[in-house]
Amino acid sequence: MADPEAELRALSGARRRVALWLTATMVVIYFGFLGLIAWQKPLLGTLVRPGLSLGILLGALVIVSCWVLTWLYVRWTNTRYDPEIARLRRLL
Repeated sequence: MADPEAELRALSGARRRVALWLTATMVVIYFGFLGLIAWQKPLLGTLVRPGLSLGILLGALVIVSCWVLTWLYVRWTNTRYDPEIARLRRLL
């Protein structure tokens, strides 16, 4: 039988890597958008359709990306992390 404490440490490391990856992704998206606001205002003012500028569209996509990244984390937690934690609790 494998060492449950070693498995728990490995699982903790996996959770940390997933959280850091998702956090870094959101930081890049958010600060990328802020960078566009700071240095590319004319680009963000470009109309995609009448009444919809590129800036408004990208701002909405920043919000949607936050929801998607949250959904990915919850899905990973529900399908991988929580079942493994439950299994390890039974072993300990």
